[in-house]
Amino acid sequence: MILIRYASDFGLAATNLWAQKTRTVLTALGIIFGVGAVIGMLAIGAGAKEESLRFIETLGVRNLLIEARPATSDQEMQQRRRASPGLNERDVRVLQANVEDLELISARRSLHPAQVFPKPAPDLPELYGVRPAYSAIHNWKFAEGTQFSPTHDEASAAVCVLGERAKVAILGYGEAVGKFIKVNDTWLKVVGVLKDQVSSGSGTAQSQDPNFIIYIPLNTFQYRFFDRSGNLKDELDGVDIRLKVGADSMAAAKVVTAILSSTHHKIADFVVTIPAELLAEQQRSQSIFTYVMVAIAAISLLVGGIGIMNIVLATVLERTREIGIRRSIGARRGDIVRQFLFESVLISIGGGIVGIAFGYFLSWLIAVAAEWKTIVTPSSIGIAFGVSVAVGLAFGIYPARKASRINPIEALRYE
Repeated sequence: MILIRYASDFGLAATNLWAQKTRTVLTALGIIFGVGAVIGMLAIGAGAKEESLRFIETLGVRNLLIEARPATSDQEMQQRRRASPGLNERDVRVLQANVEDLELISARRSLHPAQVFPKPAPDLPELYGVRPAYSAIHNWKFAEGTQFSPTHDEASAAVCVLGERAKVAILGYGEAVGKFIKVNDTWLKVVGVLKDQVSSGSGTAQSQDPNFIIYIPLNTFQYRFFDRSGNLKDELDGVDIRLKVGADSMAAAKVVTAILSSTHHKIADFVVTIPAELLAEQQRSQSIFTYVMVAIAAISLLVGGIGIMNIVLATVLERTREIGIRRSIGARRGDIVRQFLFESVLISIGGGIVGIAFGYFLSWLIAVAAEWKTIVTPSSIGIAFGVSVAVGLAFGIYPARKASRINPIEALRYE
């Protein structure tokens, strides 16, 4: 019996809304735009979060990254050298001997080439000299070939591994392994090409696009290339460390900082980056960003709810006589409340369904126009749709209760 009564009220509400199609659609627009905006903002947040996580995973959550801080002038470098030798190979040996949780370590040097052949370009890739362990530290994945070996490093072999963008810029889209490229005055044989990696796009020391780098053995770098900016740089540009499984990154970073502070006589000419801490900080920042964006988008839903309440109040006034007739033939207050509440909920449900489609379109448009990655998740759809239904309920209760309290006698006299 109850189900029959509810079905009857639901059908009556749908009939009344269909009779005022234009008004219903205009009222639902606020909900449509609100749901679409919420889904779009959450899609931007989810996309940004995934990109950030991929970048930090590339850095390695078990890694510690030590970066030398280049001097800005000869005078600053001279002041440093009075106390600190700068980041060098001796630091690498000291860290290997004293950091218990250390699993892998690679020194790193870099320079910007003056020329690259066979396909020179205005924007030249960076040249990195690294140890073979660097590939495991940064989880290299290969599209072609393989990494250079310890034997290559010991022999200062003229071999290289190309980042994906560097390979396309120098050799085009064909196969690269086995071909030769010329960097400055040295010919290098390509032994591997890396798969596409995630770049930070930030101004940090790790902001260099890993896809636009030529990697060579560190000994090859030291014996075959000359860095003309060496006067303002340390012997090494950086040291990359991978810790053992289960190691405490924060504790290990403190040990590394203490060791280097001692060998550098407390001169702040290096920076220790902890990807695990970056991950936690990124997650905190991303949560704040998502909350703010969703709160802004939710204002559209609030406006849509106010529109529903306004329209239902106007509808109550227009149908006062109808309410009086229903009450006079036995309809109770609860029946009147359900009638108008169902109308509010139907508007919000309909607006929510169309809003989901609009949210997908908005996410796609943002991804294409702004070139930002967006991800529409089931949770974002559930949240947006659930809130839209809740808005319909919340803003439909007052008009529905007001309609139920109309005096039947006065309603029948209403013109």
